[in-house]
Amino acid sequence: MNALIDIVSTAEPTAVTPHRFRDVLGAFATGVTIMTTRGPGGVRVGCTASSFNTVSLEPPLVLWSLGLRAASLGAFRAAEHFGVSILAEDQRDIALQFARPAEDKFAGVALREGIGGVPLIRGALAHLECRIAARYPGGDHEIMLGEVLNLERRDGAPLVYQRGGFHGLRGL
Repeated sequence: MNALIDIVSTAEPTAVTPHRFRDVLGAFATGVTIMTTRGPGGVRVGCTASSFNTVSLEPPLVLWSLGLRAASLGAFRAAEHFGVSILAEDQRDIALQFARPAEDKFAGVALREGIGGVPLIRGALAHLECRIAARYPGGDHEIMLGEVLNLERRDGAPLVYQRGGFHGLRGL
């Protein structure tokens, strides 16, 4: 016999501060991606992002967001294409390398070139090559919607981000 149980919170609402919001959302594990593009003059640009999601199957659309203060925002705004490399659990060092400011985030990273010249990280579990379909304001971030033009994947366990750290998942 199935019974519907209503759970009612008796606690008073908690103020939604940026710190509390981030702390609570830290309970949600996300995959880790490296978002890449070619900036003005063909310069390679990339950043680590866990704010990545599917939007639609028909047409194939994905979205991700980038902070308005990010050094790479101008390059992504000017680009027609971007690449998504979904990282494998053994690529934690690459995630950290692209998360930190650096003159050349691509130093020492094995790459291949995708549509529009976007760099893709070798060894990643999956790649998506996208054309910018739209950009939207999103508070202190800009949301980028991409139409997937090409994609590939391989077997393996993903790198995930949860509670402020990177973790691997075994046995998937």
